[in-house]
Amino acid sequence: MWKFEIYKDKAWEFRFRLKAWNGQIILVSEWYKTKASCDNGIESVRENSQLDERYERKETNSWFRFNLKAWNGQVIWTSETYTTEAARDNWIKSVTNNAPDAKVIEEE
Repeated sequence: MWKFEIYKDKAWEFRFRLKAWNGQIILVSEWYKTKASCDNGIESVRENSQLDERYERKETNSWFRFNLKAWNGQVIWTSETYTTEAARDNWIKSVTNNAPDAKVIEEE
């Protein structure tokens, strides 16, 4: 089961992370001053993850990664680095398939 976890960081700002079924953290958000803004960030990931054109695929000679962008071109998040193009593309597919239905959990 994939999930979004909402939490407060050391500065007491709201953040969220998206975790895969195996507990691996896929993304950590920027900070938000309000929970409502944090909720909007989650919805942005859910919506934009469904549009292939929102994924900016990046590569050099030794690594692959992707950015997920909002409708206005702003980068929502940058993925971790992958050693193969196939690994990057598999994670894009996983995010596309799982982010929309991921549960939202608020940590205390």
